[in-house]
Amino acid sequence: MSTKRNCIKLALSAALGLSLNLGLALSAHANETPTSLAGVKVVNAAETKKLLDSGVPVIDTRVAAEYAEKSIKGAKSVPYKEKSAKATDFDASKDQFDLSKLPADKAAPIVFFCNAGECWKSYKASVLAQKAGHTKINWFRGGMPEWVSKGLPTQ
Repeated sequence: MSTKRNCIKLALSAALGLSLNLGLALSAHANETPTSLAGVKVVNAAETKKLLDSGVPVIDTRVAAEYAEKSIKGAKSVPYKEKSAKATDFDASKDQFDLSKLPADKAAPIVFFCNAGECWKSYKASVLAQKAGHTKINWFRGGMPEWVSKGLPTQ
């Protein structure tokens, strides 16, 4: 009887462990932005500051209230209104992003940012800008958290 009980405990533990591991893997994949995006340069806070100082538009894709509260000094607000899944294969038709507020010169450099990590707005904006023909897209993946942690200027 004790062998049977141990086998059942072992089977239950294995089943629970497997489902927990799968849940964590799916959760991390679904929430965390990728570390790269083909055709887009991922930049850090120092690189973003240099681009901004050289006149490159830096686009805050967060909601207007977040922009009003605190943003990168000199950034322009172009909110990405997100209803699609936080995934690389998101359905852009569910979202709203005003591409007309981006520079008309699609060969000009541009930087997108949001709140990093689980915030997909700048990733998605980068994808849409690329599909619209922009060729020098910079994605500041670390976004506001990295900017603030470096003590860089905000407005």
